[in-house]
Amino acid sequence: MKDVSTTASRTADSAAAAPLSLCTRRPKVPAERLVGAMVPPPRFDSVRFETYVPDPGQPSQSEAVRVLSGFAAGLGPGGTGGPGGPGGNAPDGGLKRWFRRGGRGARRAPGVGGSRGVYLDGGYGVGKTHLLASLWHAAPAPAERKAFGTFVELTHLVGALGFQQAVRTLSGHALLCIDEFELDDPGDTVLVSSLLGKLVDAGVALAATSNTLPGKLGEGRFAAADFLREIQGLSAHFRALRIDGEDYRHRGLPEAPPPADDARVTRAAYGTPGAALDDFPALLAHLATVHPSRYGALCDGLAAVCLTDVRPVPDQATALRLVVLADRLYDREVPVLASGVPFDALFGEEMLAGGYRKKYFRAISRLTALARDGAKLGAA
Repeated sequence: MKDVSTTASRTADSAAAAPLSLCTRRPKVPAERLVGAMVPPPRFDSVRFETYVPDPGQPSQSEAVRVLSGFAAGLGPGGTGGPGGPGGNAPDGGLKRWFRRGGRGARRAPGVGGSRGVYLDGGYGVGKTHLLASLWHAAPAPAERKAFGTFVELTHLVGALGFQQAVRTLSGHALLCIDEFELDDPGDTVLVSSLLGKLVDAGVALAATSNTLPGKLGEGRFAAADFLREIQGLSAHFRALRIDGEDYRHRGLPEAPPPADDARVTRAAYGTPGAALDDFPALLAHLATVHPSRYGALCDGLAAVCLTDVRPVPDQATALRLVVLADRLYDREVPVLASGVPFDALFGEEMLAGGYRKKYFRAISRLTALARDGAKLGAA
């Protein structure tokens, strides 16, 4: 491990305050915070349907805005099949075109094409999270009756509260938005299938994003045939909307900046109030000691993350933890400045060809975007 504190003492101004360190943070997150924090992250706090800019060459993007606007309207009083009861008037000929009531259960949330939810599928950077957060903001229900979180955060919530308490807590919601919907192991398959089934019966509307179609969830990660019934049950809750396009983070933008050297990273850390400075291998080791549900709290209050000695991730478990951290940093718009290998060299060829490849490519895309912001810190 590099002695970055010695380097810092030689390069930083004597009056500068020492930077923070992620490796010294061990946040404790009460279960009630996990529930209260289920809102769109800061990066998507101000997004709306009106601020989404569809690519003129990709009509599926404009279509997604239209369908989701109707979905949101159906959640209000008078929306067809929504918590407010049948009937109502919605744009584009009314929600009857898209939504209808289901047969099982006392109440049914609105759906699309006969389902009880909508599922946005597409590549990286086409604006799926922007649209999902816009739906959350547009849904005419108080914030405490709407929940927004990633798939990983949802499973962590169930782990913290227990299944029955999670069902009771989320059943009072009008809408549950699930970002980055993935099934990584058989336990999560059964858990989420059971949870969503209970919530649908309670009248909760569902919306999700992913890079994998509902019927393909879990493919390439475990023996999907052994859990086919659960996977099919999940996909039945959603009507899939395909969103085509290029990654907007790369569209018309320069390539990711090259890594900095250790001295530049250290100077930036000491010159940026609220920045954290960590050795990358030490940070990876520390992540193994913190539950991923706390990675959001791990990033609280950070103005930037400065990393020295970035190197390829050694194993899959470590890589998946890094993916979660990258997501939390991206949500919070925390710039990253690093030395070592570039971020597109973090994951080896075997990882990028395996069942978690979509997560790794997402992490590369997001870290690249944060590295562009971090390059400005280094220049300053």
